[in-house]
Amino acid sequence: MLERTHVTAWVLAATLSAPLAMAQDASDPFAEVPNEAPAATTTSPDTNETTGDTAPASAEGAGDTAGSDDFGAEDDFASGDGSGSEDGFGSALEDEYGFDPADEFSSAEEPEDRDPWEGFNRAMFRFNDTADRWFLKPAAVSYRQITPIFMQTGVSNFFSNLREINNILNDVLQWKWGQAGNDTGRFLVNSTVGLVGLFDVAQHMGLEPSDGEDFGQTLAAWGAPSGPYVVMPFIGPSTVRDVPGVVVEWYTNPLTYVDDTTVEYSLKVVDLVQFRASLLQAESLLQGDRYVLMRDAYLQRREFLINDGEQEDDFGGDLDDYDF
Repeated sequence: MLERTHVTAWVLAATLSAPLAMAQDASDPFAEVPNEAPAATTTSPDTNETTGDTAPASAEGAGDTAGSDDFGAEDDFASGDGSGSEDGFGSALEDEYGFDPADEFSSAEEPEDRDPWEGFNRAMFRFNDTADRWFLKPAAVSYRQITPIFMQTGVSNFFSNLREINNILNDVLQWKWGQAGNDTGRFLVNSTVGLVGLFDVAQHMGLEPSDGEDFGQTLAAWGAPSGPYVVMPFIGPSTVRDVPGVVVEWYTNPLTYVDDTTVEYSLKVVDLVQFRASLLQAESLLQGDRYVLMRDAYLQRREFLINDGEQEDDFGGDLDDYDF
């Protein structure tokens, strides 16, 4: 029995290290393409001829851009206004529509109020991003390239089914009895008929998956304030209110109670890799100051989940007096 345990550990270790080894030669389809500095054209005042020589300032600027940090303070987005007024885009919209959408739909809360620890958070974000680019992202890219789609779907369904336990617990704590019944039915059906969650049979029976509940949302339902935004090492974006949810989710995760430590952590690593792989396509859309984009996206997503998707729509408020 002891020899079999060692063999299982070696097999799992080899399985987890294979994607990292293959990632060394695999091309990343989501890699960022550096911007090339355009050649400056000059016009001779005597001959009116246009030359294609590159100005020294452009070459020097290109070198600065290639070596600059993605999180540098010189980014256009790092200024915090996000209006885009330098390129005239915001002013053009204001001339056309009579208002600037960036100002109209921006949060009323100032960035320094949401993110008073920005210096620390940027350092943690830079640390997490470095670890992600060297380890997690190559494994996720290899996972997407070598794993068939039906297997990726099955793995995603398996871990989503395990998270239903955490959803059910927080449904009950928030007195969402209808959603608790729906999530309980999904877990029971998919764990049995769906072969331990590999197939989402419950969805075809009218039990639709929810956006998920966690202890941070439960604390919000109990009236706890969110507190400042904080980036945690290896975990990522969060708020002071959401930090206890990380501890609670550790104990509500069924994988925590697996007797074999090797199997437990191996499954958790697979869950992390498949989750990271699901973000590759969305990551390719990030441009500019990634820290600000990730922060705002996280805070807006949390607000959406806490309110169960109910957003106050005041865009067409002036039209409510009219019947169509």
